[in-house]
Amino acid sequence: MNLTWKPRRSFRTLTVLLATFCLAGILVSAYLLSSGHKQEVTLMETTARAECADVRMLPYRSLGLKTARPLAPSRTDPTVLLFVESQYSQLGQDIIAILESSRFQHHMVIAPGKGDIPPLTDNGRGKYVLVIYENILKYVGMDSWNRELLEKYCVEYSVSIIGFHKANENSSPSAPLKGFPLSLLSNLALKDCFVNPQAPLLHITKAPRVQQGPLPGEDWTAFQSNHSTYQPVLLSTLQGGQGAPASPRRPLYATVIQDLGLHDGIQRVLFGNNLNFWLHKLIFVDAVSFLSGKRLALSLDRYILVDIDDIFVGKEGTRMNVQDVKALLETQNLLRTQVANFTFNLGFSGKFYHTGTAEEDEGDDRLLRSVDAFWWFPHMWSHMQPHLFHNESSLVEQMALNKEFALEHGIPTDMGYAVAPHHSGVYPVHMQLYAAWRKVWGIQVTSTEEYPHLKPARRRRGFVHDGIMVLPRQTCGLFTHTIFYKEYPGGPQELDKSIRGGELFLTILLNPISIFMTHLSNYGNDRLGSYTFVNLAQFVQSWTNLKLQTLPPVQLAHKYFELFPEQRDPLWQNPCDDKRHKDIWSREKTCDHLPKFLVIGPQKTGTTALYLFLLMHPSIISNLPSPRTFEEVQFFNGNNYHKGIDWYMDFFPTPSNVSSDFLFEKSANYFHSEEAPRRAASLVPKAKIITILIDPSDRAYSWYQHQRSHEDPAALRFNFYEVITTGEQAPSDLRTLQRRCLVPGWYAVHIERWLAHFAASQLLIIDGQQLRADPATVMDEVQRFLGVAPHYNYSEALTFDPQKGFWCQLLEGGKTKCLGKSKGRKYPPMDPESRAFLSGYYRDHNLELSKLLHRLGQPLPAWLRQELQKVR
Repeated sequence: MNLTWKPRRSFRTLTVLLATFCLAGILVSAYLLSSGHKQEVTLMETTARAECADVRMLPYRSLGLKTARPLAPSRTDPTVLLFVESQYSQLGQDIIAILESSRFQHHMVIAPGKGDIPPLTDNGRGKYVLVIYENILKYVGMDSWNRELLEKYCVEYSVSIIGFHKANENSSPSAPLKGFPLSLLSNLALKDCFVNPQAPLLHITKAPRVQQGPLPGEDWTAFQSNHSTYQPVLLSTLQGGQGAPASPRRPLYATVIQDLGLHDGIQRVLFGNNLNFWLHKLIFVDAVSFLSGKRLALSLDRYILVDIDDIFVGKEGTRMNVQDVKALLETQNLLRTQVANFTFNLGFSGKFYHTGTAEEDEGDDRLLRSVDAFWWFPHMWSHMQPHLFHNESSLVEQMALNKEFALEHGIPTDMGYAVAPHHSGVYPVHMQLYAAWRKVWGIQVTSTEEYPHLKPARRRRGFVHDGIMVLPRQTCGLFTHTIFYKEYPGGPQELDKSIRGGELFLTILLNPISIFMTHLSNYGNDRLGSYTFVNLAQFVQSWTNLKLQTLPPVQLAHKYFELFPEQRDPLWQNPCDDKRHKDIWSREKTCDHLPKFLVIGPQKTGTTALYLFLLMHPSIISNLPSPRTFEEVQFFNGNNYHKGIDWYMDFFPTPSNVSSDFLFEKSANYFHSEEAPRRAASLVPKAKIITILIDPSDRAYSWYQHQRSHEDPAALRFNFYEVITTGEQAPSDLRTLQRRCLVPGWYAVHIERWLAHFAASQLLIIDGQQLRADPATVMDEVQRFLGVAPHYNYSEALTFDPQKGFWCQLLEGGKTKCLGKSKGRKYPPMDPESRAFLSGYYRDHNLELSKLLHRLGQPLPAWLRQELQKVR
């Protein structure tokens, strides 16, 4: 469990600094070595045996402070262009993991042999703020045309480059890097990595620091140059037996260098290996921040909340005794010297109070005598999973018992935070749990690992549901059964590795807010919880400039959504697509209540007629009617979405045959909604999508007449031409009516949005004119598209009603069932001026639609062919 430091005086200007550092290291080492072992917080050695021997450098002109040209890539989008060797290359995945964890946008491209690059600008603005090459040789090996294009872009838009060189058995021991005053020394075995405090890019990384010991692998690349543009960031020495010089002054080899742009105006950072070495990850984060001009930067503030779940819960022999509670208080005080305001957050289930051994019961009492020293939150009274309770009253009864226990023992009841056992009911949402929490405890905040999924952890997010803020929760490798250091899964070295630059350290590094789940048993026995967090805080403090602090849960939640306001709106997933979610979802719920296809609109194109034709098929079933929106649920496009999937599924009946019955819903507002495609794809990713298109000019006019019939004030005050031609200064109600008339007709824009989330094979585009003229043929096409059986003969089931002017369902005895009186309404024809204006207005949109339909292999509707002829 030793991690020691070896700072070395490498150049004259650092003599005093390193001497001071070495002395501090010796003093800290002496302190750490005097700490206890058994049942005490054992601190890892992080600066022990600091050696201050002289070293000499490989050829560099100067290691003094150099100034990099200020970067201001403000004319670019905050997106990283990442060139990878393949879609599955390990280094490429590691880079993406860090970018995603940091919530930085990226565009991944497979690096081609000739170096072809995607478009770099759009309307005079740079598309990328930073370029990363997984293999720097792909960059230097580009053909002259593409390299000149890329480098011209970098100079003009102040864009920088990060590159990696991973040596292999074919790498030359020493070779120049093509086009640079730089040489590569490959396949080195190195040790003792030193952080150069003069490197301009350092932000989170603290320097000077030395990571003692061999670096992983024997395939390291070192960079060698005499040019003043290069500044070493990380330096190491050769391991023994690799031709080390006889001189006691050992050379340092630069494994990461910063190109200050003095050679060609482009700043770069080059890594002499991949990201397997934890210190490379830390420097990589700083490099992205520096080279993006701080536009892709993480702040230095880190908020940490450590929950201790299952207080009073646990088998005899695994719980805390009096000495464990005292140690917990001592640990909290120690952590407060490293983490501002640190306080353990204890989650209790009162039913299990005094159910341990005599010593453990005394530990329970010692906890309650220290009740004011901690923060507290309620678990379930009997530690039951909330999703097993199918009615709110049962949950309220359980919570009331826990609250009664809290009031009896002086436990605070106003922290506004709660956690459910096993994350049950938090996500997937169990509405009864949220209602009971608010009623009994006034809960404002909870947390879970399950949204949107447990893995990968970097994609966990927060959301707000029914007024309760849900924060993402992190794992720290401590579970109810993780109680002995020597029995840690994979061996104790796995825990130490996680702390010292591994998963636990990276969690703190890449997340501004981390809520860690631990358990009562982690603070008894070998006290792994105390060991883990004291050493983690010490390691973070030793190697970074991060400012660790703690906030109470409600304040922490407000801070989280202040940082990430875009996460307030949830994105519901299908619970049946994740086994863990299905296991903590009520057994009374079923995904069979989700639709197999959606009719998305747009409005005034014939969607209601299609809806009624679909219902004629014996295997097709629609949602139940809504008291407010009639046959339309309107879930994915508005506030109904925030009511949750239980509310949505309640609209659908249970199919008699899950495999052959087709549930569907029709909501015509989905078509032009910006949110609906993404939301629908998340909940029903396999659903098929049906849309109907008519001449957008006719659709706009029909909507206007629809609003007049519903006595819309703007539609009654203004004629159609005034509505569609009004300017920005028009009254708000008139501008709203104009948008509702015109925007849904941007057909290509809206269809492309749906195609960004659904495959083309899942989309059926119906010609609205054909549906009106020959519905039986269209319905045959719909049946084939859906794959529904048996085949229904619409030719025999439909008849044209000349009085209504459209097709109706033919009933027994020759009777018909037609659309309601509001459908097929007669109104004056559109005036020529409006027709001409709309023809010009939709010209470009119709051109884009024709291109889209051609790409999809679909025929052009007659109205679109006519409009395109006007363009010619």
